[in-house]
Amino acid sequence: MRLFRKKINLPDKDYTLETVEQTTVADVDDAIEKEESITSTIANSGFLKKYAQLGKIMFMMIKDYRKGIYTNIPWFTIAAITTGLLYVFSPIDLIPDFIPGLGFIDDLTVLSFVTGWIETDLHRYLDWKLKEKAYLED
Repeated sequence: MRLFRKKINLPDKDYTLETVEQTTVADVDDAIEKEESITSTIANSGFLKKYAQLGKIMFMMIKDYRKGIYTNIPWFTIAAITTGLLYVFSPIDLIPDFIPGLGFIDDLTVLSFVTGWIETDLHRYLDWKLKEKAYLED
């Protein structure tokens, strides 16, 4: 019986990069609008729980970017964050999320690529955020 032997293609680096390149400001606004649902999806899935805190930081970053508070960031980073967050929320995954044990592997793959690409910008943002907080407290 070959019922479960169908090959499942995970998103790869090229797929994720192509999606990032197509990201628009409207997509950023869409991700911000869906923040609560995306955060809930990440927090309530076993595979993605390690991204819960990182997701919060990503949302802070794109919101500060859209408000014009933090602009020292390449568009690629904003687009990559948006792509990763919207992919997690998307009901049209390469592997549907309801499949036990496999459903979040594609989400995890996309978030892993995105995190690797933007790690330096995340650190730079957090450093800036800490300086801003210290400045406001003085």
